[in-house]
Amino acid sequence: MEATSFAEVWQDVFLTQPAPPQWLIIATGVVALVAVLVRGPWRIARNVVTIAHEGGHALIAMLSGRQLTGIRLHSDTSGVTVSRGRPEGIGMIFTVAAGYITPSLVGLAGILLLLGDRITALLWISILLLAAMLLLIRNVYGVVSVVGTGALVFLVSWFTPAEVQAVFAYAFTWFMLFAGVRPVFELQAQRSRQPSPHSDADQLDRLTGVPGTAWVFFFGLVNLAVLALGVWLLMF
Repeated sequence: MEATSFAEVWQDVFLTQPAPPQWLIIATGVVALVAVLVRGPWRIARNVVTIAHEGGHALIAMLSGRQLTGIRLHSDTSGVTVSRGRPEGIGMIFTVAAGYITPSLVGLAGILLLLGDRITALLWISILLLAAMLLLIRNVYGVVSVVGTGALVFLVSWFTPAEVQAVFAYAFTWFMLFAGVRPVFELQAQRSRQPSPHSDADQLDRLTGVPGTAWVFFFGLVNLAVLALGVWLLMF
């Protein structure tokens, strides 16, 4: 990015950029799928999914009028978002339900920007959201995780040519679409292996009376539907 003043920066951010060729869009999708399926890359990249997951809890908590206390991200890629308010009711239900579907919805939002050729805008909106989330982080690992992710996106958006930005943006969007699905299977596997009353599905069970397994099915159904829509939008 060659802009020097604040006004020029924002003008450049919202300019349109050409999409990469179709073969490169497919290639970024393959790379993103590998990052989700292979244990090593997934162990690292899953931190981004946790950021989105906890960000979804936080956003809905604020929109529903709850008082947000803070967010903690842990090195095992788990996280927790703490808010104050009524311990039950529709606001609490929406807050708890938001986590597992947020990564997929982030991917879908990314597609909408990419279809409008707003590649740099996608990167900078991500930076702003990470900066806002950083204000809510309450532990060192969480700060490192959010700052590291934001720094990577900033370096790509500021120091690389439009072609590299496009590849990164498409790879990120594909990743969020694919990555939204795997944690749902991990959630059910963990519930089967080591039941915990603190999982999102089991909290929703207590809040609604609907079995936790049904909530896992709901998360999976939404994320698979978003993935199918995303593939169709990007490929056809």
